[in-house]
Amino acid sequence: MSNDKRKKEETAAASAEQVENGQPTQDLPDLEAQLAQAQAQAAEYLDGWQRARAEMENYRKRIERERTEEKAYLTGEVILKLLPTLDDFDLALENLPDDLSEHDWVSGIVLIHRKLHGHLESLGLSEIEAEGQTFNPEVHEAVTHEKSELHQSNEIIGVMRKGYRLGDKVLRATMVRVAS
Repeated sequence: MSNDKRKKEETAAASAEQVENGQPTQDLPDLEAQLAQAQAQAAEYLDGWQRARAEMENYRKRIERERTEEKAYLTGEVILKLLPTLDDFDLALENLPDDLSEHDWVSGIVLIHRKLHGHLESLGLSEIEAEGQTFNPEVHEAVTHEKSELHQSNEIIGVMRKGYRLGDKVLRATMVRVAS
């Protein structure tokens, strides 16, 4: 046993004996100092524990935010790769010959097209409106500027390729023809 520990035990035993005999303890200032030291140490431990707890909560929030951002990024990458296929579907259905439009096979293709649109919309994809709108470089990409008597300056005349948003983020700008 170390000397310090032995001294503390002897002091505690002597103090206990004095209290039992009804004698005032000589070490009262010493005990008060020890109490103050123990309270200071407890406050320090509490502060450290609270800081560690706050750091852990911040870590959890940061990890959750990073997971959400990564999920949104990956969803955007997958959808971006599907957009050319969606464009081809749209183009094929726009140019469908009249004599085939009532065919059952074509009706099945139209249903598949709607289902694909529905799945992409459930992931947060939405089409950017363009036709008849004022040109906005944040969501539109001007392919040509054409003189037009029927449209105001900077008005979108036609859409060359649809643009899409994923949530609030522009995934692909709409390619447009603009009146000048």
